[in-house]
Amino acid sequence: MRSHDYDLDFRDRGRRIRAWGIGLLSLAGLLWAWCAVLLLTPYEVDEEPDDRYPRECESRLLTERGTANDGVRRGALCESERDWPEALAVLGLSVPVSVAGAMAFTSGSLMCRMSAHAEAMRVLDGLADRPSA
Repeated sequence: MRSHDYDLDFRDRGRRIRAWGIGLLSLAGLLWAWCAVLLLTPYEVDEEPDDRYPRECESRLLTERGTANDGVRRGALCESERDWPEALAVLGLSVPVSVAGAMAFTSGSLMCRMSAHAEAMRVLDGLADRPSA
């Protein structure tokens, strides 16, 4: 395989790795958005199955009273509907996904940059080797 063909293959592989990194970073962003929805949005809880008038609950994070954080021990409905471990599990899952995405994006970008640099050096070497008349 000639060096130019190898270089093109190297650059394509770098682009694929960078695309995987972008995909993983996008997935991590979706996980962060899901965690934000779980923590910041108000929600409703049915007191009975097919309840026509569900109970409205405040968000888990931005509450003025203790409804979101107190009451699990009292058996309140709002507190048992949205639990902290679910939001923290989503947040914890986003960390390795974002680290892997950042590593893949960085290495793929670096591969493309190295390939472009090598091609530029080949062109400059070709111009320098050409006899000046």
